[in-house]
Amino acid sequence: MISNQILQSTIDGLKSISHVDLCVIDYDGKIAAKTFEDANVCIPDALAFKDSAADSQVANGYQFFKIMDNKTLEYILLAKGTTDAVFTYGRLAVFQIQQLLVAYKERFDKDNFIKNLLLDNLLRVDIYTRAEKLHIDTDSKRLVYIIETKHEKDTSAFETLRTLYAGKEADFITAVDEKSIILVKQIDEDETPEDMFKAAEVIADMLSTEAMSVAHISYGTVVSDLRDVSRSYKEAKIAMEVGRIFFSDRNVVAYNQLGIGRLIYQLPIPLCQMFIKEIFAGKSPDELDEETLATINKFFENSLNVSETSRQLYIHRNTLVYRLDKLQKLTGLDLRVFDDAITFKIALMVVKYMNYIENRDSY
Repeated sequence: MISNQILQSTIDGLKSISHVDLCVIDYDGKIAAKTFEDANVCIPDALAFKDSAADSQVANGYQFFKIMDNKTLEYILLAKGTTDAVFTYGRLAVFQIQQLLVAYKERFDKDNFIKNLLLDNLLRVDIYTRAEKLHIDTDSKRLVYIIETKHEKDTSAFETLRTLYAGKEADFITAVDEKSIILVKQIDEDETPEDMFKAAEVIADMLSTEAMSVAHISYGTVVSDLRDVSRSYKEAKIAMEVGRIFFSDRNVVAYNQLGIGRLIYQLPIPLCQMFIKEIFAGKSPDELDEETLATINKFFENSLNVSETSRQLYIHRNTLVYRLDKLQKLTGLDLRVFDDAITFKIALMVVKYMNYIENRDSY
């Protein structure tokens, strides 16, 4: 169904061209759009006309027309006046609104198709059959982006994205839940991974400036066949969740750039608990004080370089060495030794993952 706002905009445009007042009444007799104030007086005549067999008729100074969608009555159009010119403009208005109905119905059908495609609800033969009917190319390269904002059902962000991709018929914007917006984007042959990342950054910037929304975006890998779009969507979902755990400071996360976070995300919790118990004898690395954790993270950022780390922390080199020695006594791991540093880094990530799963499951 077309929104009343679209109908109003359409008949306002038609009136500005024809100078004929118009009114659109829905099947239940409610005014959907009008260009003159006393349209309510026409409702009884419109309801009587609805039940007649005629496609058009004249009554009380108005011409009435039926607007059909696949042989089903959707609206009644009123054109003010009884001349032949008014009749012609009325028929043009009917044609225009019927074309809008077709366009919106096709968009609705495409939207449902894309949703079912993402959720893997279609048989392979149905995918190709329905894609052909909807004029959707099955062999184009595509990539799925997931866009999340702070607000559920973020209509402002949704409409901003629709505007951004309005002229690109091969791209689809939809939603399968209330938390996220999904963009299925066609990828050109010459597009690089950098271009795909840049496209996500453009979306984030656009939502920040136009919709005043802070967006987190993830995306999967490029697929070459329409039936594999669901795989790219699942990858994007994993990237979003892994990014939420390990890369909370990033606005854009790609599935093929998750690194060790992807491996840890797939570990069963009992195995993670066993690993932490084995390394730290029942203690947890996240129990360390904030100063120690900040020192460790900065040490990792500087590739275990003592001098550079102490400089960036504005502390004496000996102070940093003292902290590392203290940590070694506490955990048995010397972060200046590569193997111990790797073990500790993985342990921090495992604990992050465990805490995330625990908090998620508690809701």
